[in-house]
Amino acid sequence: MKKTLNVTWLGEQRYLGVSESGHQLLIDNSPTKVGVSPMEALLGALATCTAYDVVEIMKKRRTPLSSYRIEVEGERADTDPKRYTHITVRHIASGDGITEETLSKAAHLSHEKYCSVAASLNSEISVETRVE
Repeated sequence: MKKTLNVTWLGEQRYLGVSESGHQLLIDNSPTKVGVSPMEALLGALATCTAYDVVEIMKKRRTPLSSYRIEVEGERADTDPKRYTHITVRHIASGDGITEETLSKAAHLSHEKYCSVAASLNSEISVETRVE
């Protein structure tokens, strides 16, 4: 299954990504930021991917969440390409029947089995660069 995102430069360090379904994502690394940076977008992709899984897992276990948020923090290398060297994902939730143990099981199941963004961060990805 292929996914595509077309990215257009808007000037400065600002870009507009448009998905194949027509949804837009503003990526901005300019001095006057109006969007998230590429590295912030990566953290957001990881957080929302695992959040989707956790919400669904908890619902299937008949312990739906009444509130839920994720705090994600990435530590970056000091030298180029300044990749993330460590990412901490904190799941904070509440609801009837929600315990630290049940939330932990759902979070680990997401990170270890279901979250495609986490799996992509943990693997070798073949990247092909083409110039047209």
